[in-house]
Amino acid sequence: MDLGLKGKVALVLAASKGLGRASAAALAKEGALVTIGARDKTRLEQTAREIQTESGSRVLAVPVDVTRAEDAERIVEATIQEFGGVDILVNNAGGPPGGKFDAFDDAQWQAAFELNLLSAVRMIRLVLPAMRQAHAGRIINIVSTSVKQPIDGLLLSNAIRPGVVGLAKSLAIELGPAGITVNNVCPGRILTDRLRYGGSIIKKLEQGVSEEQALRELAQDIPLGRVGQPEDLGALVAFLASQQAGYITGTTIQVDGGLTRSLF
Repeated sequence: MDLGLKGKVALVLAASKGLGRASAAALAKEGALVTIGARDKTRLEQTAREIQTESGSRVLAVPVDVTRAEDAERIVEATIQEFGGVDILVNNAGGPPGGKFDAFDDAQWQAAFELNLLSAVRMIRLVLPAMRQAHAGRIINIVSTSVKQPIDGLLLSNAIRPGVVGLAKSLAIELGPAGITVNNVCPGRILTDRLRYGGSIIKKLEQGVSEEQALRELAQDIPLGRVGQPEDLGALVAFLASQQAGYITGTTIQVDGGLTRSLF
């Protein structure tokens, strides 16, 4: 299926690895021109070279910390200067630390807000002029299944990320007349470094359990019987960015193998 993305300009954040990289790679393989941003300049530039080689599409690497307003401005300006506009924005950022209510002070709450909600607000504000001028655009926010079903031990994510969903739902109404769609994608248990080294897998490995066995145990309550791959999410991002998804807006879609039990 031709997704109609050839020559479109995409800006993907937190894209040096994991879900952001998979999203950028999926868009580039469909012929999009892609800017990728992340904090680690060396790894980011390596990822850009890899995606460019794999896809044949042009990929621009711009180091960015999404919690810094000046960095957000710089990556949008660089994208417009290099490619002439922004057709697709993929908001993505690492999750806040895990823990229970008593573990967090005001500074940690503020940091989670800036990382996972204010960064999306800033990036959307910055790309909207180009999208409005083109009377078209795709805004895709990578959030978490915690927006549909709170996850034990992830209080900050449970509290802050739903704000992105509320923002997207409101913007879908506000920006629909301008031809701009706004949707959210919710990764479940996807095999990224965050899952490997920040969750139960690393504990299993430290106990001498193989990664293969640890993944099987982690997938026991997933209806499809496996942990997801970043490419599973990247495929949905590419579709939501496509011409075929032009009548889809204001949605929040999980990519979790059926794990989330909520009805909505």
